[in-house]
Amino acid sequence: MALPLVVGVDGSDSSLAAVDWAVDEAARHGLPLHLVHASLWELYEGAQPSFSTDRPAEEVMAEHIVASCVERARRRNPEVKVSGKALPEDAVSALLRTAPEAFALVTGSRGRGEIAGMLLGSVSLAVAARAVCPVVVIRGAEANRRGAYGRVVVGVGDASGGAGAVRFAVREAEVRGCALTAVRAWRNPSQEPVDHMLVADDAARLREERVSTSLEDALRDAVREHPQVDVRRKPVEGTAHKVLLQESAEADLIVVGAQRRHGHFGLQLGRVGHTLLHHSDCPVAVVPQPV
Repeated sequence: MALPLVVGVDGSDSSLAAVDWAVDEAARHGLPLHLVHASLWELYEGAQPSFSTDRPAEEVMAEHIVASCVERARRRNPEVKVSGKALPEDAVSALLRTAPEAFALVTGSRGRGEIAGMLLGSVSLAVAARAVCPVVVIRGAEANRRGAYGRVVVGVGDASGGAGAVRFAVREAEVRGCALTAVRAWRNPSQEPVDHMLVADDAARLREERVSTSLEDALRDAVREHPQVDVRRKPVEGTAHKVLLQESAEADLIVVGAQRRHGHFGLQLGRVGHTLLHHSDCPVAVVPQPV
């Protein structure tokens, strides 16, 4: 049985956008869709009048949120198998617990009740930084979310460290029938010494050639497994977080890797991941890479 695409919902506009995106994504991959709403409603028992004589109002509200989101998903695409569940726990723990048996987790960029103007909600950040499966945070303009550009972008590291992100991105481009742009940023520090036999321009050209070779090595296996995907290699001079942020402006999805260190429970996102999750103009997929 195919692993489900799991979506965290809370009734906010951001989570509704995540539901819509996830329905389309589930349809592309032929996956079931599972919606999760987590709330510590037992903490609120007695705080408000209940719609039921024997259940707290927050529990009733949680079930209403799930039911309305399930109905929304079914209206968007009746062919996608949709289920939903309200859980009495904090949202981060609930979503992380589903991760080992999920194709991917999908969240909105900000949750209900979070501070207006926040770049990224705390739940989305924690889940993206700690989940053992890919996490997609839905953000950016409507055109990017609905796939108007026909373009997936992946930030490529070294051949071993970014393998998971590359595989995920190639599959995404394949199911969408669009091109994949594989970007690797490189730097040419002006203060870096060069060999006395080379002028600075030659050194820069040699560095770019090495980066291009490294990019080709990182893509080789995925390209061989998915030869029909149009993969465009793009080595770019600049810092990775700035280069990828620029690429997100005309992309439907941007994919980056994140290293997961076994036994480490803190946030595990580098500067690139943090920048994209807070500022990207399109949805961001963070793909874990164990180290």
